[in-house]
Amino acid sequence: MPRFAANLSMMFTEVPFMERFGRAAAAGFKAVEYLFPYDFPAEDIARELKRHKLKQALFNLPPGDWGAGERGLTALPGREEEFRQALETALDYAKVLGNTRVHAMAGILPSNLDRDTARRTYLGNLTRAAARAAEDGVTIVLEPINQRDMPGYFLSYTGEAKAVIEEVGAPNLKLQFDLYHCQIMEGDLTKRMEALFPLIDHMQIAGVPDRHEPDQGEVNYPYLFDQMDGLGFKGWVGCEYRPKGATEEGLDWFRAATGS
Repeated sequence: MPRFAANLSMMFTEVPFMERFGRAAAAGFKAVEYLFPYDFPAEDIARELKRHKLKQALFNLPPGDWGAGERGLTALPGREEEFRQALETALDYAKVLGNTRVHAMAGILPSNLDRDTARRTYLGNLTRAAARAAEDGVTIVLEPINQRDMPGYFLSYTGEAKAVIEEVGAPNLKLQFDLYHCQIMEGDLTKRMEALFPLIDHMQIAGVPDRHEPDQGEVNYPYLFDQMDGLGFKGWVGCEYRPKGATEEGLDWFRAATGS
């Protein structure tokens, strides 16, 4: 049975962020993830994790100016020092929250930036970041994100992520395999998961095409959960979806998958 982490940026949004930890635990989740923790002191989040006996599975590095449309810094030339500071901030939070995995968002490329330059920047930043994160026992993950939800995002295909991970060659640089994004951009989820499995450190799920509960839409997730078990996946599966209605009312899929 896969181990599921509730994504608190999308789930349980009926209540303020700091109250979502308790709602997730009451629903049966053993871990949580979210986009960013930086609006709250790390110690306050750690207290909620401890209170509700939850594990922290994942969060992202600071992405630049989110309100202005930025979605990461890793592939953006001229922002290397800002990326380095973002990594340090994330590592500081990870140390307090107890998680060993952070996602470095690649970024949306400006229209006047060529991909070769962006790729060189991406490789350089990831090489340095992986070495720094290794000092703290932290793994950096890369997530291909689909072009429909995030037009212009630098990394959208699993093959590109695989090539980057292999070129950097750091043992703590891994793949965040989001089945929702992969289905939209590439499909063939079972075979891709099998082929990429040695690189996968974290997975995420959502229904396709509307990003609702995983029992909504075109993807047969019960089958894919069995494939994860068959492969021996021991990491967390993040539930990064927007509930169609109230969060708890849409958890039949979770109860069926976990037998709860």
